[in-house]
Amino acid sequence: MSRIPTRYAIVALLVFAAACGKKPPVAPPPAAPQPFPTADTSGTKPPAPPARPADTPVTSRDPVVTSSATDPYAGKAPDDINKDSPLKPVFFQLDSDQLDELARQTLTEDAEVLKKYANWVITIEGHCDERGTAEYNLALGDRRAIAARGFLISLGINADRLRTVSYGKEFPFDPAQSEAAFAKNRRAHFTVTATSEPR
Repeated sequence: MSRIPTRYAIVALLVFAAACGKKPPVAPPPAAPQPFPTADTSGTKPPAPPARPADTPVTSRDPVVTSSATDPYAGKAPDDINKDSPLKPVFFQLDSDQLDELARQTLTEDAEVLKKYANWVITIEGHCDERGTAEYNLALGDRRAIAARGFLISLGINADRLRTVSYGKEFPFDPAQSEAAFAKNRRAHFTVTATSEPR
């Protein structure tokens, strides 16, 4: 009977020794805290941004301004402009207000000049030869001026820049009594009557 407690005591010691022999797992040490960034006192600077490539075109949104040195009419009054006759007249057949092929070609060239000098305001004068009554020729001259004006408008010239007037047979360009003189007087004549700032 005395051996049973001894056996129990031995078994208990063995169990206790086995339990004490197992070590609990060791946790890894915590990582060292990172230092806060401080101002760089070493004298070095951050890298500069990449430079623009040399072949990159640089564009400007500023409008191109034409030098007045290239404009022969810059600063001139209308009378001085008209001395050079930059706009060519168109001619008509007897008793006609119809624009023939030559007249349309001349008006096309005049339209290019008017587009170049967009600040010009012009008057289109309708003229006739001396045959016929004053009333008839005033009406015919008016139709001739209106025909030229309408064609210029169809070519893109602003109607606000185009005035018309009829002089009928009152101011002939050639007073001679000949067919050649009469042909010169049947015309729509252009004069620059004002200059303004282009819109």
